[in-house]
Amino acid sequence: MRTHYCGQINEQHIDQTITLCGWAHRRRDHGGVIFIDLRDREGLVQVVYGPDIKDVFATAERVRSEYVLKVTGKVRRRPAGLENPHIATGHIEVDGLTLEILNRAETPPFMLDDETVTEENRLRFRYMDLRRPMMQQNLKLRSKVARYFRHYLDDHGFMEIETPMLTRATPEGARDYLVPSRTHPGDFFALPQSPQLFKQLLMMAGMDRYYQIVRCFRDEDLRADRQPEFTQLDIETSFLDEEQIMNLMEGMIREVFAKVLEIPLHQPFPRMTYAEAMRRYGSDKPDLRISLELVDVADVMQGVEFKVFSGPANDPEGRIAALCVPKGCELTRKEIDDYTAYVAIFGAKGLAYIKINDISKGREGLQSPILKFLPDAAISAILSRTAAKNGDLIFFGADKAKIVNEALGALRVKLGHEKGLLEHGWKPMWVIDFPMFEFDAGEKRWVALHHPFTAPKEADIDRLSTHPGECISRAYDMVLNGTEIGGGSIRIFRTETQQQVFQQLGISAEEAQDKFGFLLEALKYGCPPHGGIAFGLDRLIMLMAGAPSIRDVMAFPKTQSASCLMTHAPSAVGDKQLRELHIRLRQAQKTTENQP
Repeated sequence: MRTHYCGQINEQHIDQTITLCGWAHRRRDHGGVIFIDLRDREGLVQVVYGPDIKDVFATAERVRSEYVLKVTGKVRRRPAGLENPHIATGHIEVDGLTLEILNRAETPPFMLDDETVTEENRLRFRYMDLRRPMMQQNLKLRSKVARYFRHYLDDHGFMEIETPMLTRATPEGARDYLVPSRTHPGDFFALPQSPQLFKQLLMMAGMDRYYQIVRCFRDEDLRADRQPEFTQLDIETSFLDEEQIMNLMEGMIREVFAKVLEIPLHQPFPRMTYAEAMRRYGSDKPDLRISLELVDVADVMQGVEFKVFSGPANDPEGRIAALCVPKGCELTRKEIDDYTAYVAIFGAKGLAYIKINDISKGREGLQSPILKFLPDAAISAILSRTAAKNGDLIFFGADKAKIVNEALGALRVKLGHEKGLLEHGWKPMWVIDFPMFEFDAGEKRWVALHHPFTAPKEADIDRLSTHPGECISRAYDMVLNGTEIGGGSIRIFRTETQQQVFQQLGISAEEAQDKFGFLLEALKYGCPPHGGIAFGLDRLIMLMAGAPSIRDVMAFPKTQSASCLMTHAPSAVGDKQLRELHIRLRQAQKTTENQP
């Protein structure tokens, strides 16, 4: 029906007769001459209709916003002084010769260039929202990135293989989405949280190098960068160690940025251990664009009388860290109070500080309510370690190490964004040497920091049963500008090691056989050393597009309450379907006025 896309017309097409199809973005009547901005996924072009062809002009007069049109016309240069430098087609226009209204449209629920549209309306009328140039650019970017991922992996010997969408529930990780089975009464499938076990089985099957751009599902609490269903680039390889896998994946990300955004990323990406990342930044996904760092000062606080400091300083699980803010003396009392309220979200009981007015005067040049509790030696050590200067402010966190890390780590990022301490550009990195386990105080047991199939360092295999909290895994995360975009590890490939890990996680031999018997069986028949990684495609595209939420880079996302405003999903189903699935809904208990 058309010869060209609207947004691809340029000066090379002058004097050519072309046919376009698209939507009426805007119609303007200027004293007997009608201008229609015709839009498609590639952009828009101005089409001009004069009164000389009466029937065509009459049709143009009936056009309204979002009418679907077919246009034939001759490309010409715009009159001098009337060019539009803000659009790609701004130096030309189309002299309309014919016009066909393919379909009419009712008044749109919002104008596509209205920046004040609420997200609720955008999601309710998503098919309209997706017509907006910004959304179309985001989805085109997503498609382009996926294409280059495939090219890179194909060129490096990877095979794209699909894994099942209907599988079995897993005892670890987030909550599963369950699917009742009609043919197996009382039994349920689970939608996959990831293809983890299947891609390991593919390595055992000799596929050697696998990848898949796959949909995954997790029934968990949502944030701006999470969705109940999301897409990941899933990768697994055999006979490569972690260094080789990281180098291969680093090359892929570097190539995608170079070809899609025309941005070179430095080589190699810096590596940082988990322990160092937590010590310096309070986070296992540090944003290296922010130069602020946490500094340990617990050792100089052990003898102070102030229990807020001496308590954590003498607690093996405690931490006292300082965060020096350049020009922090400019912070108002209200700003300090607001930051104190902010860290309280992470469990911090307060936010002590010292203002550095004149460092040459020693204690007299400092300003803080806590100075009276600190001896001169402690003050001198704090100023030296933080490299504080006149006009700076030092914040302190003192509590359990987990609380201090989360509170000051988040405060560091917030200050970086709000106080102009954020370096421009891209800062990718690898975080390595994660602990194998972390202790869940609520359940009083060890849980896997990544997942139960992550291999420990060779030196720690014999310590799994005796010192689980000290064991280091062969895991690695890729972090970009403070966001984890990929996580992976070398996997366990020996039966006895996998059984040891299950034991530390409190998974009995019977439960392991019930849940993972097929994996344990497969490990017996010549499992190769293997490892892999999964990249969150939605998160990566969000960063590359500069979007505030992954909902802006997904065609049909859910809300933060995991619902679809457009289709009204999830929804109730009829009794007949429930009977076929052998399900009976529990009725909500009715209350009376006399019942509590």
